[in-house]
Amino acid sequence: MPKQADRQTIPVRRSEELNIALLEQFLRERFADLPSGKLEIQQFAAGHSNLTYELKIGEWEAVLRKPPLGPLAPKAHDMSREYQILSEVHPLFPAAPKPLLYWEDKEITGSPFLVMERKHGIVIDSSFPEGISATPELCSRISHEMVNKLAELHSIPYKGTRLEEISRPDGFMERQVHGWIGRYERAKTSDIKGADKLTQWLIKKVPSVHEAALIHYDFKLNNSMFDHNLEKMAGLFDWEMSTIGDPLADLGAAMSYWTEKDDPELLKTGLGKPPVTVQAGFLSRKEFMEAYARKSGRDITNMNFYVTFAYFKLAVIAQQIFYRYKNGQTNDERFARFDSFVKSLITHGANIANDDRQL
Repeated sequence: MPKQADRQTIPVRRSEELNIALLEQFLRERFADLPSGKLEIQQFAAGHSNLTYELKIGEWEAVLRKPPLGPLAPKAHDMSREYQILSEVHPLFPAAPKPLLYWEDKEITGSPFLVMERKHGIVIDSSFPEGISATPELCSRISHEMVNKLAELHSIPYKGTRLEEISRPDGFMERQVHGWIGRYERAKTSDIKGADKLTQWLIKKVPSVHEAALIHYDFKLNNSMFDHNLEKMAGLFDWEMSTIGDPLADLGAAMSYWTEKDDPELLKTGLGKPPVTVQAGFLSRKEFMEAYARKSGRDITNMNFYVTFAYFKLAVIAQQIFYRYKNGQTNDERFARFDSFVKSLITHGANIANDDRQL
């Protein structure tokens, strides 16, 4: 299979530029033996939250991540925490990028930021790269690799690492449900029919007992990078929400992104073009969860709650982004219709509450 372009980069979007000269001077002061040449910066086109840039000086390359512009939700976009997580996870789970540097002061990029290794491979989102035949066999293989990596991540021995110091697994789901409801209320721009009923259902149905494991909490296809044979996961990105928590919450979050061809149209297109998971050969959500249960040995009979909560959580994330767009904190036109996407997610979450058949 021929090599393909890595995760797509674009020229840096207007208002999201970095001071190239200042950043290059900073990098040369902290990384020995950088090659000669000027710093080149591109921006990764994917992603709707943190700003992510490709840095290149000659043969040297890295990735810089920083929070989005404008006021931030409390505890959101914590680059220091993501750096700590990657420092602990990378040696145990090599698909996680190796962190290279964290910088707290704002004088270089306008906010704290982290620098990490640049991985190479193929990222699949709404289409396969040119030259790759998306056979049902290939789609099935990718699906099972996603299942296997999620189960592998949840099996990592986290006790005794610093991950315990920055996580609170006790009461995890209770805090999650109440915390995301609070975020939704603070970011609301309109009243959505069914939202109150859905939040009350979530509060009532919080599981009283759950496991604890290392979770990614943003585990999805376009956060993953595969090797050039599309056989193994070579990279897993965007670790800012990772913690020690309920592994079924991680599975539920993954399923909220795992779109099927028969899903409502706005659910499929709310983030742009439908993801490739609508194509023949990809596991259904039910099949994915059943494969995970076999691989991990976990009981998934209560997945209705976790998937419902995941759709609500995704709605809140989209609402926070739309709030920033509506208030002029970002000019990214991709976010102009996110209010409709939020309504679709709320409606879908309300529809599947108490109805396992719609998972």
